[in-house]
Amino acid sequence: MSVVVIGLSHRSAPVELRERFAFAGETIPVALSALRASLASEAVILSTCNRVEIYAVTALAPDAAFAALKKFLVEHHAYDGALGDELYTFAEPLSLHHLFKVAAGLDSMVIGETEIFGQLKQAYELAFMHKHTGARLNKAFQRAFNVAKHIRTATNIQRGSVSVMSAAVELAEKIFTSLAEHEVLVIGAGETSEKTARALLSRGARGVVVTNRSPERATALAAELGGRAVPFEQWPDEFEKIDIAVSSTAAPHHILDRAKLEPLMKRRKNRPLLLIDIAVPRDIDPAVNELDNVYLYNVDDLQTIANEYLSLRKEEAARCDEIIAIKVAALLEANQRAAAGERG
Repeated sequence: MSVVVIGLSHRSAPVELRERFAFAGETIPVALSALRASLASEAVILSTCNRVEIYAVTALAPDAAFAALKKFLVEHHAYDGALGDELYTFAEPLSLHHLFKVAAGLDSMVIGETEIFGQLKQAYELAFMHKHTGARLNKAFQRAFNVAKHIRTATNIQRGSVSVMSAAVELAEKIFTSLAEHEVLVIGAGETSEKTARALLSRGARGVVVTNRSPERATALAAELGGRAVPFEQWPDEFEKIDIAVSSTAAPHHILDRAKLEPLMKRRKNRPLLLIDIAVPRDIDPAVNELDNVYLYNVDDLQTIANEYLSLRKEEAARCDEIIAIKVAALLEANQRAAAGERG
């Protein structure tokens, strides 16, 4: 029995493909049950805006396991297109090395960011709660979390305020120079949109308006941010006042397209408008970029800005890889000793 990984990420696939394979949170326990019923004794599914990955323990040979997992992904998402290098696979020891790198933020769009640590922990805890993990994945994930914490304290991989949120702030400041006269609309009160709004406010944005399908969540977040909440069906009315919109809903389709935005731009006298779409699937139709004075950026676009802040972290990445290699070797050795003890 060994740990294998199959997935696609911002490094291998564009957002158009990643959104086709994203798992809605409420569907993951069912998907895990299907996985374990057919090909895995243990499994964890990680689905974020930047990656979709399956970690599985299986008795199948690696090639057979990868073929079965690919078939599961394609059938689960009813995907009928071609898949090539967009999908990556790892068997031990590379699967464990990859897990440790993901936990430490070394495989992230912004190297060293910590958001993925929380997302990976939530994915593991969901699988653990529904009894879809066992000895192998429990040990691997717990060790990955410990290694990630060690890397954060023992290296400079996190030096500087580099994150997707800070990249969004840099983008806003390039368009508007100063944020002091500009208000932010947050559509969808999730963790990433909240952090982005906080980052914009910390750099001087005048205020924030929050809307969410759950009015209670919108009201609570608005209170935390010192802003105001509006009903979800009324957020287009705010476009006359705001200059920056951050959208991150769980909608399965676009909530803003060119036909909807064009009259809103006329009402706001075509003042520059920055749209930050951090949802997967995307909330905003790319066609809105064709409108004058509209600047739309999605999660992939933020990579260009984030790259400007990565030089120090890239220098530290090699050192972090050395730490991970040592820790993976220690885990594999411990597993071998445990297996030998069981046979004895």
